Amino acid sequence: MLPELNHEEILRYSRHLLIPEVGLEGQRKLKAASILVIGSGGLGSPVALYLAAAGVGRIGLVDYDVVDYSNLQRQVIHGTSTIDLLKVESARQRMLDLNPDIQVDVYNEPFTSANAMHIAGDYDIIIDGTDNFPTRYLTNDLCVLLGKPNVYGSIFRFDGQASVFDATRGPCYRCLFPEPPPPGLVPSCAEGGVLGVLPGTIGTIQATEALKLILDIGEPLIGKLLLYNALDMSYDFVKLRKNPNCKVCGPNPEVTELIDYEAFCGVPSHDHEEGSAGADWDITATELAEIIKNGNGNTPHLIDVREPHELEISHLEGADLIPLGQLASRLSELDSAEDIVLFCKAGTRSARALELLASAGFRKMKNLKGGINAWAREVDPSMPIY
Repeated sequence: MLPELNHEEILRYSRHLLIPEVGLEGQRKLKAASILVIGSGGLGSPVALYLAAAGVGRIGLVDYDVVDYSNLQRQVIHGTSTIDLLKVESARQRMLDLNPDIQVDVYNEPFTSANAMHIAGDYDIIIDGTDNFPTRYLTNDLCVLLGKPNVYGSIFRFDGQASVFDATRGPCYRCLFPEPPPPGLVPSCAEGGVLGVLPGTIGTIQATEALKLILDIGEPLIGKLLLYNALDMSYDFVKLRKNPNCKVCGPNPEVTELIDYEAFCGVPSHDHEEGSAGADWDITATELAEIIKNGNGNTPHLIDVREPHELEISHLEGADLIPLGQLASRLSELDSAEDIVLFCKAGTRSARALELLASAGFRKMKNLKGGINAWAREVDPSMPIY
C-alpha cells in the first residue's frame, strides 16, 4: 500500500500533482521509493538534490571522502561552511534542509564487493555517480545479480554520457564495455578537468531517468547511450543491444558473484588523485628539495609531464616540460645515465611516465610523490595548489 501525503506534502509537491503523468498516486510512489546514490561528488550532488526535492522517500548516499575546496567548483550540494566535513554528512544536511520529510541514510565507507550487497540490497534503484572503473563494474555486476536498474553517468571536460542499464529489459554496462581500458589510458577528472556545470547536466538527466523509472512514465534510456557535448550543445544517441556472450547478464554467465574489481581493472577504486610509483621509485618533495639544496652540481634532471597550460598555474624552476602524451616520442631528449625526477600535478601522470621510461630501460629515476602540489604544501607555500 502506498503511503499517504499530509497537507504540507501536498502543498510542497503541488506542481507535481498538477501533472497528469504524476498526480497524487505518482507522488505517493515517489514517497514509497528508495534510491541508492553511489558517490556524493560532481554527479551525486545534483542527483541527490533533485531526488530529495522531488520527494523520493528514502535516499542512500555512499562516499568516504571529505569536502575539499577543489570540490566546490562542481559539487554543488556542498559549501564553504562544510569544508573538511564528511561528504555524506554535508550532503545529508543540505538534503534535509531542502526536504525534511525524506529519509537520508549515509554510508561513510568505500563501496566494495564486501559490503555492496548489504548496502544496496533493499533499494529499488542504484545510481552510479562515481568516476572510476572498478566501482562502475562493481555497480553494474551488483545490479545484474540483484535485478535492479543501474542509472549510469560519466563526465570528462566538456563531454558526458548517460544511460540506464537494466539487464531485465536490455543491455548492461558490460554489454557495452566487456573489458576495462588499460590502466592509465583514460584520465580522471582530477587529471584532465571538467567544466563545472557539466555534472549538473548529466546528473540531472540521471535524476530524471530515476524518477521516470519510479513513475513508470516516458521512455527510459534503456538500450540507448546518450552522448552530450557542452561546447556545441549536441545530444546524440547510440543504440545498444544486449550482448549474447556477456559474462554477467548473458545466458551462460561467468560472473555469478562479485569479484575483485581493482584487480580486474588494474587500478584502485578510490577517487583520491595523489599518485605513487611505489616506495622504491617515489621521492617526497622534502627529500627532493634537500637534494637540490645540497646538490653540489648533481641536481637531478626535472621533467614536468603536465600539459603546457598548467605551467601558468605553477612550475618548478629549471624543469623541462615534456607532456606525458609526447614522452614516448621524445625519449631521445633524455639521458638514461643521469638522475631524473618526473613530476605532474599530483603524481599520477608522472607515475605512468616512470613506467614508460622503465620499459625503455631507464633506471635512475624517481617520481615526485604528490606532484607539484606536494611541493607547494611541503616546500614552497607561496605556490598555489590546484
